[in-house]
Amino acid sequence: MPPYAILTLAILAEVIGTSAMKASQGFTRLGPSVLVVLGYGAAFYLLARVLDTIPVGIAYAIWAAGGIILVTVVAWIIYDQRPDAFAIIGMALIIAGVLVINLLSRTSTH
Repeated sequence: MPPYAILTLAILAEVIGTSAMKASQGFTRLGPSVLVVLGYGAAFYLLARVLDTIPVGIAYAIWAAGGIILVTVVAWIIYDQRPDAFAIIGMALIIAGVLVINLLSRTSTH
């Protein structure tokens, strides 16, 4: 499987784990608590797999940015936590930062 596909799966697993964390109500609900552990376990395993081919700084930047944005979308849909204009601006800046790293930095080629 291509490294960026694995990284995408790592992001999705992290989003599942993070979203389930709120639903676990402080780890007092078994189902969501198990989902937190499985989601984060899968996320870290998959992230570790891509570090052989994608530089750690690049992989982590993409993983973190993707997670932030997707968790925000999930929180908006599931928990009605709508981001305000400043949150959206902040996320746009995160996306811009990841694009700069990937498109302009030579770090991604070494």
